[in-house]
Amino acid sequence: MLKTILLLTTSNIFMTYAWYGNTKTSTLPTWQLILLCWGIAFFEYCFMVPANRLGFQHGFSGFQLKMTQEVITLIVFSLFAVFVLKEPFQWKYLVSFSFLLGAVYFMFKK
Repeated sequence: MLKTILLLTTSNIFMTYAWYGNTKTSTLPTWQLILLCWGIAFFEYCFMVPANRLGFQHGFSGFQLKMTQEVITLIVFSLFAVFVLKEPFQWKYLVSFSFLLGAVYFMFKK
């Protein structure tokens, strides 16, 4: 389970950078930026595919894997937005995230 979460986290770091890393700094034409981001996203797939396979092998359902991935995505993006994009973190984001964590709780409840 921990290995799946680490792989999902790593894949999300690559994907967050591919999707949002260029938003404030790139002067490349859009077509070049797409190719660059595609190249970065390749590494996301190199971690996401094994994470999903490993997760299924260790008893995660597809729904559980997706919900886990979404929560990890929000955590990675929040850190990226605050530290890289220099955007303020607002209290309403914590409220929203708490609802998502509630969804995760019910997703894994037996």
